[in-house]
Amino acid sequence: MSKVTVLDPTAGPATEPGALAPRLDSLSAKVGVLLDISKPRGADFLDRVEEVLRQKYLVKEIIRARKPTFTKPAPDDLRADLARRADFVIEALAD
Repeated sequence: MSKVTVLDPTAGPATEPGALAPRLDSLSAKVGVLLDISKPRGADFLDRVEEVLRQKYLVKEIIRARKPTFTKPAPDDLRADLARRADFVIEALAD
């Protein structure tokens, strides 16, 4: 049986296309996106995440965004806009 690493968050900065972005040293004074994927109760979950980010991690600004449907990836224009405006994205999965 062969070994396959699906995700190794300790592997260091992303260097390959499609790899994870480098981890931020801190969320303080950063702009973040909370992306609701349009599933039930996702907004409720993100409300709590936003509260924690503001109080505990001193995030500068939170942008709230919503995908049109959870069954498809976010539209390219939405992803490009959020990438220009924010330092990080948290995507909510809830039911």
